[in-house]
Amino acid sequence: MKGDLFSSDHMVQPAAAPGMSLQNAKSIRYVVGGEMFARQGSMVAYRGDLRFERKGQGVGGMLKRAVTGEGLPLMSVRGQGEAWFAHEAQNCFIVDVEPGDEFTVNGRNVLCFDASLSYEIKTVKGAGIAGGGLFNSLFTGHGRLGLICEGNPLVIPVSPELPVFVDTDAVVGWTARLHTSLHRSQSIGSMLRGGSGEAVQLKLEGEGYVVVRPSELTPQKEH
Repeated sequence: MKGDLFSSDHMVQPAAAPGMSLQNAKSIRYVVGGEMFARQGSMVAYRGDLRFERKGQGVGGMLKRAVTGEGLPLMSVRGQGEAWFAHEAQNCFIVDVEPGDEFTVNGRNVLCFDASLSYEIKTVKGAGIAGGGLFNSLFTGHGRLGLICEGNPLVIPVSPELPVFVDTDAVVGWTARLHTSLHRSQSIGSMLRGGSGEAVQLKLEGEGYVVVRPSELTPQKEH
């Protein structure tokens, strides 16, 4: 066969190393030699001897998901082989989590991660049920985390002198040691007079980075 479709730009080459790597801008390749975790339904192809099993979140995680509508539905992938993961042609990125690091990320942006990483669903400080019920996943340990984002994300430095305010529907995640709180930037009166309508944002203070997607649209709930 000939044609642009069969060029080296699209052809899968032999894996250079085990674990996670970017296949292209829209997909992540994972060479499995044991176990890893991925978003349910995100596997688009695989080869080798692999088994896919739905992973529960435990009583606490399921309770939070039932209350908030948020969650991190996962599947475990075990065996020897390689698999490719993607979600709605969103852009893919890889984060290296080192010992001592903490990375808070919205569950909707998680694609896959190493089994050596730990995660728990936590309430965002300062943004409880009264503030929209923001529940994110906190990743710790040592390993790689594959993320998805609608478009190319913005990575904005946060410093004590320059806190950052983000739309709660646009935030992807942020690094450890950042303090979060809700910030009201407009009064009801100003919105009625033609304000932007951005009544509440998430305020991040301290030293670190916040990742924002270039979209304020709330994703549709998965069925």
